[in-house]
Order: sequence, then structure tokens, then C-alpha cells
Amino acid sequence: MSIWGKIIGGAAGFALGGPLGALIGGLAGHAVDVLREEVGSAETRDGTREIAFTVGVIALSAKMAKVDGTVTGSEEAMFRRLFQVPPEEQRNVARIFDLAKQDAQGFEAYARQIARLFPPAAPVLEDLLGALFKIALADRRLHPSEEDYLRAVADIFGFDAAAFARIRALHAGPDEGDPWHILGVAPGASPAAVKQAWRQLAAEHHPDRLVAQGMPAELVHQATDKLARINDAYDRIEKLLRQRSPVGAN
Repeated sequence: MSIWGKIIGGAAGFALGGPLGALIGGLAGHAVDVLREEVGSAETRDGTREIAFTVGVIALSAKMAKVDGTVTGSEEAMFRRLFQVPPEEQRNVARIFDLAKQDAQGFEAYARQIARLFPPAAPVLEDLLGALFKIALADRRLHPSEEDYLRAVADIFGFDAAAFARIRALHAGPDEGDPWHILGVAPGASPAAVKQAWRQLAAEHHPDRLVAQGMPAELVHQATDKLARINDAYDRIEKLLRQRSPVGAN
């Protein structure tokens, strides 16, 4: 059974518990009783974290779209583009999205349940923040309420103010983000410090890490895009550092 089938089937809601389980359980109805045996299967137990994460992505995306007061067509289209759902499951996933988008309240509980699945400030959580930024920017503007929402989710995920500034610069800053912020280093940092920061970020956000964790393919694509931006930021800083070096210096 695909992850989307598990989510809609009702077994996920029964197994997960918490606000995400309640969200799914409210849609599944009597299917929970029908699929109790599946909850105990090895497949469902092993996939619970992936299910919880994917349901959380849907819920947080819907809340993100609603936080400025109105869910626009461009925001919903961005969600569909970022998280490609099989045609046969689009209606069911839309039911979860529509239920979560009724108001912007309650997102903190979803974010906390997702945060408990990973270490604080884990790269996969940063990739999820990146997807939420894309939804917020679907109308080509980051509204103050949207930035407040993103900042609150980032805090729950374990990102401090400096890390949030770097993530924001990566997705919403001018010229696709200040390269220094993207790497999380000060403009006056040494070449060695810049290289160390680049190596660490490149390792943390390599798509193979997400593949190994069994994360959805859409998040792997997000990581691939992020790694390209990290590498581009490093290349831009290297060029700046070369330009600053005295000509003919030994």
C-alpha cells in the first residue's frame, strides 16, 4: 500500500495518535475499525513516522496558506506542485487539506508532533520550512503574518534566530538570498570558516540522507534544490574572497 493509501485508509490515524492522528481519524470514520488489523502489521508500524511526517506536511501547508486570511489558488497550486499526489488520492488528500485550512489556529500542535520525530533543527525539518516558504511566496509576497507563522514553526523545530535568518535569506531574500546568510557565516568570516560551513550544510542537506530516512520523494527534490543553492552561495563567496585578495600576494 502506498503512503497515501495508508494515510487515507484510517490506520494511520489510529496508530499515530495526537493532533495528526485526530485529523486523520476524523476523516476515516468507520474505516478505523475495519483496518485495525493493518495497524498491527510490520508495514504500518515501520511507516508510522513517514505517515506522520506526510500528514503534518499537509496540515502545516494548509495552515500556512490560511494564515494571511485567505487561501488563494496560487497557494493551493504551489502545494500540489511541491507535493505530487497520485491522481487516485488527490480527492482524499484534498479533504485533509480543506479540513486543516478552515482556520490558521492550532498549527503549533501539528508542528510539535512533527518536531518530536526528529532531532532539533534536523535538515529534513529545514526542508519542510523551505516548502512552507514556497507556499507563502506563491503570491510573490511574504506577508507579515506569514513570516510570523514561519518563525513560530522554525522555533518549534529548534532553529534559533540566526538559523531562521539564514533559511529566510535562502528562500525570500534579494537575489535568491544573501550567500553569507545562506551559509550561516558572518561577511567577514575567514575562507576556512566559510568552507567548513559549506561542507557541513552540504553534508546535512544531501538528498541521499533523506532517501536513507525514507522521506517522501517531494522532500528529496526540495533537498536537491537546496543543495544547489548552498553550492551556489559558496561559489559566490569564493569569488568575493578572491576579489578581496591583494593582487600578487604570496
